Amino acid sequence: MPDVIFQDGSIQRDDWTVVPRPAEGESLKIPEQGKALIPADLWLAGYEHFAGNYSVGVWFDSHDEPEILEGKVNELPVIAVNFPKFSDGRGYSIARLLRERFGYENELRAIGDVLLDQLQFMKRCGFSAYALRPDKDIKKAVRCLNFFSQGYQAATDTDVPLFRRRAS
Repeated sequence: MPDVIFQDGSIQRDDWTVVPRPAEGESLKIPEQGKALIPADLWLAGYEHFAGNYSVGVWFDSHDEPEILEGKVNELPVIAVNFPKFSDGRGYSIARLLRERFGYENELRAIGDVLLDQLQFMKRCGFSAYALRPDKDIKKAVRCLNFFSQGYQAATDTDVPLFRRRAS
């Protein structure tokens, strides 16, 4: 099966290549054809070169700080957040900061060790696309994203808690 993601309620072809961080002393190797996600700090370092190029997006590792892109986030067509292992929850915080504090409006993608049972929580934090771990059945994503009909607390998908929604 070609590389696919789950986005907008369906399985779609993934046109983006995640470019790994180069080793010490090596240069960044961006594919000549197609779209590329590069480390956020390297995009910022080459901002003059990358600004306005909508075939280049960025990815954050779980220990990166999204503040480095403050004021520039909506110049990016895609921001991906890497989950190096499913138990590392820092990516959820990065997503909330990008959506709520920095006002990011474009595609926010979860990559790495992304499991089906995390999708509902990722959605509530602001993710809009999911690159599941290859051994997971992407056809189950719709059910997992809509497993709960209501969330109790406010989040990026609804800014009003359930008790206030019920009162009105």
